[in-house]
Amino acid sequence: MPVPINNNPISHSSMREKVFNTLLTWIMEGELRPGEKILDKELAENMGVSRTPVREALRRLEDKGLVESSANRWTRVAQVSVKEPEMIYPIIWNLEELAIVQAMEHFMEADFKKMKDANTALGKALEEENPVKAYRADARFHDVYIQRSQNPHLINILQDLKIKSRRVEVTYFEGYTIAKHSLDEHGRILDALRTKDLDLVRSLIRSNWQNSLKRLKNIKCRTNFYEPEKLTE
Repeated sequence: MPVPINNNPISHSSMREKVFNTLLTWIMEGELRPGEKILDKELAENMGVSRTPVREALRRLEDKGLVESSANRWTRVAQVSVKEPEMIYPIIWNLEELAIVQAMEHFMEADFKKMKDANTALGKALEEENPVKAYRADARFHDVYIQRSQNPHLINILQDLKIKSRRVEVTYFEGYTIAKHSLDEHGRILDALRTKDLDLVRSLIRSNWQNSLKRLKNIKCRTNFYEPEKLTE
């Protein structure tokens, strides 16, 4: 198993969460590929921790459907289907519409600045042709109003769905599904939020995700990207 380089050694404080979040990021960003075998011993040595927090993290990731195992014989990154965006995106935009409805009465001026800064960062990442930075900036933009919903159940569901959608983008589409059109779309969302035009905001959020799905369909899918090791049951 080619273990990703870990430039941030994990301290003992908050060890469990840091191990979990590190592995989650590696899976979400494609450092650990679908079908790739995972060895807890190698991961633990790489992170400078014992095998216990690694095993706990892998169990949590398995509960989320991101890791799969067979009777303590092998553990690997779960496979992902190229067809998932068409199933996931409509759920995301409907839940984000719900989030914005619940968030409207809680918005503060600082939230608008965070969204503007995230959109500026998105523009810079697109100019640099950096898909990872672009994705993270786009996620920060949407996360402002999702968090403002103050609904932990809704927030957790959306986070899990976006992890799954990101895996598909990285696995099959080089991770680059955000276009410059998103900048204008985000700008219109922000303007509508400032004027408290809820119906318009909901419509813009929906179209932003619908346009992202259309752009995804227009990108040539990269298939046969990785041939997973044949693991026996």
